[in-house]
Amino acid sequence: MTAYPQAQGDRQWAEQGCAGIGMDPGSRLVQCYEAVRRASEQFCAPLAIEDYGLQAAPETSPPKWHLAHTSWFFETFLLSEFLSGYRSPWPEYSYLFNSYYNGIGEQFPRPRRGLLSRPGLEQVYAYRHWVDDRMRELLADDNHADRLQVLQRTRLGIHHEQQHQELFFTDLKYSFSCNPTNPVYQVCEEPAYRAGETSFPSAWQEFAGCETTLGYQGEGFCFDNELPPHRVLLQPFRLANRPVTNADYLAFVEAGAYQQPEWWLADGWAELQQQRWRNPLYWRQQDGEWFEYTLHGLQPLRPHAPLAHVSAYEADAFARWSGCRLPSEAEWEHAARNCPVAGQFVETGIYQPVAITGTTGMQGMFGSVWEWTSSSYAAYPGFSVAAGAVGEYNGKFMCNQLVLRGGSCVSSRAHLRSSYRNFFYPRDRWQFSGIRLAKDMEQLLT
Repeated sequence: MTAYPQAQGDRQWAEQGCAGIGMDPGSRLVQCYEAVRRASEQFCAPLAIEDYGLQAAPETSPPKWHLAHTSWFFETFLLSEFLSGYRSPWPEYSYLFNSYYNGIGEQFPRPRRGLLSRPGLEQVYAYRHWVDDRMRELLADDNHADRLQVLQRTRLGIHHEQQHQELFFTDLKYSFSCNPTNPVYQVCEEPAYRAGETSFPSAWQEFAGCETTLGYQGEGFCFDNELPPHRVLLQPFRLANRPVTNADYLAFVEAGAYQQPEWWLADGWAELQQQRWRNPLYWRQQDGEWFEYTLHGLQPLRPHAPLAHVSAYEADAFARWSGCRLPSEAEWEHAARNCPVAGQFVETGIYQPVAITGTTGMQGMFGSVWEWTSSSYAAYPGFSVAAGAVGEYNGKFMCNQLVLRGGSCVSSRAHLRSSYRNFFYPRDRWQFSGIRLAKDMEQLLT
């Protein structure tokens, strides 16, 4: 099995991910653009033609739509604004592949994206390559009057595409899971996936109370929701040195906690009753044994692997049942600040969390699973929305969602940093979302 990206040169640029690329007019940004665009198509290579239109739930999107929308983003926010004389050969795509940008115009309804059998796949690829050719022309113009903004928007578009690469995997997994034949996206023969696993012992890492800075402070790329950096006061706390494993959570399931309302927030209990949740998404019990549907097919549940695909309601209930709580995003970022961005990412070619093999310190802070926090997704003090439609990227979603931190096994390593803020509704389960426990110091002294 060949891990992403297929070419060694692609890996170099994808791993750098433009996070540290400056605004000089050199070739690094162009090479990164090319590598990320190729990666989206490489990820689609194992698909059958019928797979490209799958959309099993309103919150998911078909692979073909992701391919087109990421191209629409470059066309809309770069070519239409900055390439002299540019006119789209397919003006109807502004409606079909606009996700949520009201400043651009109306959008085709999200729940019905799976009905877009036309344009066909061949035409969508033609659209991608058309956009790529014009982007090369735009990026080659070192003397463009808006050169700095062109480069900044290109970096944003690259990271936007990496977000959609992750959504490609999570959306496809959900759609495949609805097929009773348990489709295999790709057979995994990696030793790390096939080998027996052992559990990294769980322990508490202590953090003293302090005043710290929350938010991005570097010179490279970040999203606007990571800004501005600001001071926050932390009380003493402890954080588990690894994410919760399947075995940890199985004890919660087998203790009957899904039938015990005392562990659940009111909204969580209502959601559980309505959706008839009895275990994490993709867990299946057959003849008394637990299995998990993965992109590598239906597999026996791996007890030592990090738990994935739970809602914030389930995460919170498990934490209460364990006598713990979820960390705040400030606690998580403070704990992760000096951790290397190392772990299991999409570059490994293993699209399911595997056991964490570290032995000391904080482990699994990046990769494997996104970790729910208790923090509402809200603007940082002093946050301001960028002018124009591009300002709709993050700011308008700062309501009724919770922050997740760390990244997952289908995130690009280059896309992540300690200040990165992911966000989903507390009921959402189709992402690779997991749990890391926290405790107040007072709890540990009693």
